[in-house]
Amino acid sequence: MGSAGSRQELAEFGRRLHEKGFVAGTDGNLSVRLATGGFLSTPTGLPKGELREEMVVELDAAGHPASGRPSTEWPMHRAIYEARSDVGAVVHAHPPFATALACAGHAIDRPFLSEMVISLGPVPLVPFALPSTQELAAKVAEALRESQGALLANHGAVTVGPDLRTAYYRMETLEQTARIFLYAELLGGGRPLPPPVVESLKGLGAGYGLAPLPSPACEHCPVTRGGEGFPVGREELVQLLAEFARSRGNG
Repeated sequence: MGSAGSRQELAEFGRRLHEKGFVAGTDGNLSVRLATGGFLSTPTGLPKGELREEMVVELDAAGHPASGRPSTEWPMHRAIYEARSDVGAVVHAHPPFATALACAGHAIDRPFLSEMVISLGPVPLVPFALPSTQELAAKVAEALRESQGALLANHGAVTVGPDLRTAYYRMETLEQTARIFLYAELLGGGRPLPPPVVESLKGLGAGYGLAPLPSPACEHCPVTRGGEGFPVGREELVQLLAEFARSRGNG
């Protein structure tokens, strides 16, 4: 896809983030790696619901914008591209359920759902760092070396993919997974899939036309060994969901 097509796609998925409630105001940012070696980024300070293709900022291979100002989180995007040559797009948003887990200090690293194993894999929790800093950029890039998504403590979530469509839909999968995990805990706790099933599921992605997931770095990865359950207590989840409902005007 050329620059013009990528601009249109970036604007479209930026608006989708807003429509889905994954961002509010000027929150969130997206970027794409171009075949020329350059990049496209959403601009800083613009609500994603108002994003249009002519507003997208183009950067050269060194990360310098031709005009306009890219997202203030561009250093994080840049660090991810440098760490992962296979990544063609990055999406950063604040989806409510995933961000609630990030604020509570929990990763999504146990294989409870087939869809998570097939299309997303384990989602680590990145320790807090100030937004838009090199410290955050370095921490996120390191966490994503062997993952397709990450939760940012007290901040939000990031997903990556070979293209923007994949990166965006991984964000949808991440949010849906977080929601189901929270509800499962209210029913007594999610039950992780056994390791043999996890291994079988990992081979199904290609048949569904999905990009392959990186293998875990070691045998102690929770997704490989099955895990013992999601590490959130029922009372904590009840309080978390009640606070979320109040914030949305439902209680």
